[in-house]
Amino acid sequence: MSRLEEHQVRELWSRYKHHGDQGARDRLILAYAPLVKYVAGRMSNGLPAHIEESDLISYGLLGLIGAIERFDPAREIKFETYAVSRIKGSIIDELRSLDWVPRSVRSKAREIEKACAVLENRLHRAPTDQEIAEHIGVSLDEFQLTLSQIANASIVALDELWAISGSDGDQSALIDTLEDPKSNDPSRMLDLTEMKSRLAAAIDALPKREKIVIALYYYENLTLREIGEVLGVTESRVSQLHTKAILRLKGRLRDEIEPTSIG
Repeated sequence: MSRLEEHQVRELWSRYKHHGDQGARDRLILAYAPLVKYVAGRMSNGLPAHIEESDLISYGLLGLIGAIERFDPAREIKFETYAVSRIKGSIIDELRSLDWVPRSVRSKAREIEKACAVLENRLHRAPTDQEIAEHIGVSLDEFQLTLSQIANASIVALDELWAISGSDGDQSALIDTLEDPKSNDPSRMLDLTEMKSRLAAAIDALPKREKIVIALYYYENLTLREIGEVLGVTESRVSQLHTKAILRLKGRLRDEIEPTSIG
């Protein structure tokens, strides 16, 4: 946030929410604009080179404006936490509408997700790279190349994986453990609790290195390069580990939600 004092920010919220002061709204947008740049910068690391960070900032700004308009300062939740989720959602929605990910890459990702779920059920453990490669009928080198292709076409995988939609189409990310705007609905809260429990179990079942990558990337906010330094491997290898972890999680959760879909 910009260099406004805390009492100044509270005053702006009050003027906007209680009196509809559009000038206060505009100052809030400026004050929180650095959040958009922060989110766009992190997301751009996993995108193809032709996706400009400036475009992501434009998409994210719409999310920030929506967050400011919808945020209730009376709720016991930090605006920054709420806004980051809305900014991410806005960027992801816009990228999806552009349909920039090749269908072949989407198809490969779904195939690996399904293979991970099938093999895990059969072996009662996380399958190795070699086992996954054999299951989908490719060499180990081809499998590694496919992981790299998927990684290059992936955006904030956990945000997409844990996205939940309300009746008005809003989205929030479970990874941010945000308070649900419809938290007064017991069934919604139960669904969220169950999803978080399944997510925790799925992460706990990951192979050790993949679990470390997930923890360092999403909870400690380390970059792929920094994680590589921790693990003593290349950034490219960390990217592959991250991609495998996400595909394993998707396969496991999809298998639990739709047990008949993988036969």
